Amino acid sequence: MEENKKVIYSAMQPSGIPSLGNYLGALKNWKNLQDEYNCIYGIANMHALTVRQNPTELRQRTRNLIILFMALGIDPEKNILYVQSDVSAHAELAWILNCFTYMGELSRMTQFKDKSAKHADNINAGLFTYPALMAADILLYQADMVPVGEDQRQHLEITRDLAERFDNIYGDVFKVPDAYIAKVGARIMGLQEPTRKMSKSESDNDNNVIFVLDDLNQIANKIKRAVTDSDTEVRYDPENKPGVSNLLSIYSAINGKTPEENALEFAGKGYGDFKKTVADAVVEEIRPIQEEFKRIAADKAYVDKVIKEGAEKAGYIANKTLRKVKKKVGYPN
Repeated sequence: MEENKKVIYSAMQPSGIPSLGNYLGALKNWKNLQDEYNCIYGIANMHALTVRQNPTELRQRTRNLIILFMALGIDPEKNILYVQSDVSAHAELAWILNCFTYMGELSRMTQFKDKSAKHADNINAGLFTYPALMAADILLYQADMVPVGEDQRQHLEITRDLAERFDNIYGDVFKVPDAYIAKVGARIMGLQEPTRKMSKSESDNDNNVIFVLDDLNQIANKIKRAVTDSDTEVRYDPENKPGVSNLLSIYSAINGKTPEENALEFAGKGYGDFKKTVADAVVEEIRPIQEEFKRIAADKAYVDKVIKEGAEKAGYIANKTLRKVKKKVGYPN
């Protein structure tokens, strides 16, 4: 890692294939960060255990996510790509930070409330204390910045609070991370439920979500079946025309124009032309990613090497921080 560059840390759970919303809202921008920053990207498979997992599927999804990161153009030579459970420092620091995290702070976390409602038969301690593990993820690598959406701001705030709390007691140990607000990025909504974020967990309707490894014809058909409205004008108006506005946001995230500029392209045209244009743009955006995914996945030895080297690089940095923390709290040398 280059000393003159700031460190950006981000991680994603291997809960399934990322959606088009994940890609356009976050992952597409990750590739753009790698020349300007030292980027550390983790597969947060320890966090995934707060929900019951099929072990074989979890292992495969974890591997697929590493491959997908590379297929998106995230270079393992420029960045650190690693699997969270390969670095035991995460679990060790999480326990220490648990002892500095207050019950009241954890009980206010909106994601704990949301996940508890969805998994009422499995409200486990890990679900309650996972913000301490998330803080450990970030603080181990002395990250300067963390890319966050609105639903992650609470997690970053508790991470900052814990870093400051620990540093106030023991001196300068952790860097207090700031939020990285992406210059570009879109909040992509469901194709069938355009007032809610595109997410498999938010809907049982397969047509609501596009996944980046979906069959290309299936992707096009999902867009062509997207909900619009009885009006025929292509106009960016999220409040009154959420379906049309969502498709314009998707198109804009791909071609770089504003939704309002893109709407002008369809003046006097119907929804059929509009949806076909958006579908074609999405398919051509996703096609090279899928081709690269297949190419990389076929080279098992290379993927194994990337995972092994990523664990070594991440472990070197994480354990340096952990040794300092252990000394401060009074563990034997």
